[in-house]
Amino acid sequence: MRDHSHDAAPAPAVEAAARAFAAIGSEPRLQALRLLVRAGPDGLTVGEVQQALGIPASTCTHHLRFLAAAGLVRQVKKGRSIACSADFGRIEALAAYLVTECCADAATPLEAAS
Repeated sequence: MRDHSHDAAPAPAVEAAARAFAAIGSEPRLQALRLLVRAGPDGLTVGEVQQALGIPASTCTHHLRFLAAAGLVRQVKKGRSIACSADFGRIEALAAYLVTECCADAATPLEAAS
């Protein structure tokens, strides 16, 4: 994994994790988030995301706001544009939420099964 010069956020509570997973539960939002992850820390403008996804501007804005409300995307107004970037710390914390206790209750730990 690349270093994005960020600190992982603390593991989310179950409610926050559920909101974040719900936010990426639609294809356009998942595509937008992956696009922003690929763009790196500088991110993209809403217009660039909209153009890359080929969806109407109002729909794109809606999806990005949903991702921002879930804490997965940061939005900053820059002049007449809104710059969006992935919150890598939150995304990593969300992924860690799933695997932190991997195989804790398994009879045979995953490493030993390999």
